[in-house]
Amino acid sequence: MSKIKTEKFYRSAHIELVGKENDDRRIELAFSSDKPVERYFGQEVLDHQPRSVRLGRLTDTGALLVNHDPDDLVGKVEEVHLSGTDNVGRATVRFGNSARAQEVYQDVQDGIRTGVSVGYQIHKLEEEKLDDDTSIFRATDWEPMEISLVSIPADASVGVGRSDGESIETEIKYFKRSTKMSEEKTVVTPEAPKVDIEAIKSEARTAEVQRIQEITAIGEQFDKGDLARQSIESGKSVDDVRKLVLELLPKQEPVTQSVPDNLDMESKDKRSYSMFRAITASITGDWSKAGLEREASSEISKRVGKEPRGFFVPADINWGQRDMTIGSATAGGNLKGTDHMANEFVDALRPKLVLGQMGARFMSGLQGDVAIPALNAKTSTYFVAESGAPTEGAPTVRQITMSPKTVGAYVDISRKLMIQSDPSAEQIFRDDMVQQVASAMDTVGINGGGSNEPTGILQTSGIGSVAIGTNGGAPTWASVVNLVKEVSQDNGLGSNMWYLTNPQVVGKLRQTAKVGSSDSVMVMNEGSTLLGYKVMETSNVPSTLTKGSTSSTCSAMIFGNFAELIIGEWSGVDVLVDPYTGSTTGVTRVTIFKDFDIAVRHAESFASVQDYTTT
Repeated sequence: MSKIKTEKFYRSAHIELVGKENDDRRIELAFSSDKPVERYFGQEVLDHQPRSVRLGRLTDTGALLVNHDPDDLVGKVEEVHLSGTDNVGRATVRFGNSARAQEVYQDVQDGIRTGVSVGYQIHKLEEEKLDDDTSIFRATDWEPMEISLVSIPADASVGVGRSDGESIETEIKYFKRSTKMSEEKTVVTPEAPKVDIEAIKSEARTAEVQRIQEITAIGEQFDKGDLARQSIESGKSVDDVRKLVLELLPKQEPVTQSVPDNLDMESKDKRSYSMFRAITASITGDWSKAGLEREASSEISKRVGKEPRGFFVPADINWGQRDMTIGSATAGGNLKGTDHMANEFVDALRPKLVLGQMGARFMSGLQGDVAIPALNAKTSTYFVAESGAPTEGAPTVRQITMSPKTVGAYVDISRKLMIQSDPSAEQIFRDDMVQQVASAMDTVGINGGGSNEPTGILQTSGIGSVAIGTNGGAPTWASVVNLVKEVSQDNGLGSNMWYLTNPQVVGKLRQTAKVGSSDSVMVMNEGSTLLGYKVMETSNVPSTLTKGSTSSTCSAMIFGNFAELIIGEWSGVDVLVDPYTGSTTGVTRVTIFKDFDIAVRHAESFASVQDYTTT
């Protein structure tokens, strides 16, 4: 006889009869049957002989719950009996008089709630051989504990694990297998190998110790000791705890400095400032109606020490998108202005940047080249004898140099849109300009080549690499896992871990089985996570890479700590007005120039696949 630990199990059934005599808030229901159910130990069958079922607990203190919630009590079990003809357990239950009980009872009367589920424990199982050489495990000693009305009856095969925290030892009796060879000679096969319970217990203890150690280490690293202890007690996995900690950590705050193009304008000046007025003045050369705009540009020019191509725009005007009512936004008509928001340019830019949403850190208001120190190797540590001295270990420090790179983005605006007096028309223009700059910064931040543009993550020397094949290959579960391994083995895991890829790869992952072609579990299911880490998708991740004979159709995927990505922003939003390119159609081209740079602080915090094929 062997013993295993089992939890509380659940089975689904149905309400058979609504309303007993005298309509006294009683109903009759079937709560169990002998239908076989697949469990982790095999096919389970509940025996319904009176000697096999412990009805005392259900008869004496049986509760009628909702969705197995002990805090949602709506009635009690009054009568229980077993039907020998069809092997079904039936009960009569009575609803209480509380408002909640009346509400649930009315749902039952109206046919809205029809699902029933029973929670039970098994004390003894006996293995029985069937005619087709298969076997079942018959519960010859089991105990129903409570009955619940459920909104959606759970699949009977997935009750395991929905535990109330209690577990019991269940006896399992295995049958002895023998094979009859002929009438003259019977060969008895050796007894089936016994389950090595001690070995299983040892493996379980080892796994549990490892789980506790890893969760404790995570708690210590991120100062989440209480969360770690609670997670250990509640049985959460290491991946679950890692996900919880990342969600609780505060977002990285941008590194800010004094910004020369932030003029600290008064609210009335921010509301009065008009880029359209400055654009018109730049075209005509007459700034008499754009005194505020000219004064602001001159002040910024003085602060940054250079002349603009056209005119400078203050960072602290209302760059942010505001609520508006738009009749035909593409034509710039039927616009209704609303209250202005005092957002600076970088504040408006940040939420539009995919890299910004993933935790990249901003350094604003830079001047000249900037050198950012970073440790190349940690200080060595030693154990020393009493009165001994540790060996000197000086850390290796390197510098990451950032210098301004200029991005230009343009928007063509019509004369009719530019003469609109409503401020919402100008706000569409401002928002479009910010969007253009954000898209350009994302593109080079991901895959910039470093020649007259920032060096992107994919082009950064020293990041981890996972290769699919000589000529690339389809995304696999193994490659997704290996990306994390590449970063983890270099101690690169941090507080802003993300997967970053394009829609083509995401689409392929949602159609790719995790293990084999017959597996119904996809690498990426509903939601946007892999291995507990969030996934960001953007078309700015390249899908035209080349690997071997696969030319210009390979896609990339990045995994990393995006808090190690630095976006440096130099002062000055420079606007150049070109009234000539589209002069025949009444269109003015406005180009905005912005100086910035992007750098990876620690390459070991990132890893990439650059040869995914998705077709």
